[in-house]
Amino acid sequence: MTPSAEAIDALLPQTQCTRCGYSGCTPYAQALAAGETELNRCPPGGERTITALAKLLSRNALPLDPQCGIETAPMVALIDASRCIGCARCLPPCPVDAIVGASRQMHTVLTDLCTGCELCIAPCPVDCITLAPRAAIAARSPSPTPQENRQRYDAHNERIARRERERRELLAERKRAASATKTGAS
Repeated sequence: MTPSAEAIDALLPQTQCTRCGYSGCTPYAQALAAGETELNRCPPGGERTITALAKLLSRNALPLDPQCGIETAPMVALIDASRCIGCARCLPPCPVDAIVGASRQMHTVLTDLCTGCELCIAPCPVDCITLAPRAAIAARSPSPTPQENRQRYDAHNERIARRERERRELLAERKRAASATKTGAS
């Protein structure tokens, strides 16, 4: 019997980094459950996750696919305050809302929430975001658990979906009001 995507997903680190080639941990887990991809595509999970997936899927463990990246110690993003221009381009790609700031204001990373996914680096036009080993930042900032990462990722996605629903409802209401005004003016 093939393990469920949920059982596979539970073994993943929930960094939502997309380095596996999928849009997040759940799509990667679904592809694994369907037999559409290999189990060695998760750099944040590394050898430990590959071994756990191999056991669950009754497959042989493989070395980490180098096209997906390399295994490293847990990382966190850091923003150089002297170079940040407050463009806010780093906010939308953060899958767990670990970056805070406002437009034209310096942003900062909440290191206790950061998964080290790297998704905030590419959109930064001034290259003020770097990664550093979590252990070098602060002993008081342990890596979030996969469950905490999943909860924050789900909350992030729900917020985005809610805002989109609200935007569609507002546009529909405006369209109805404009139509009513046109009808009344005729």
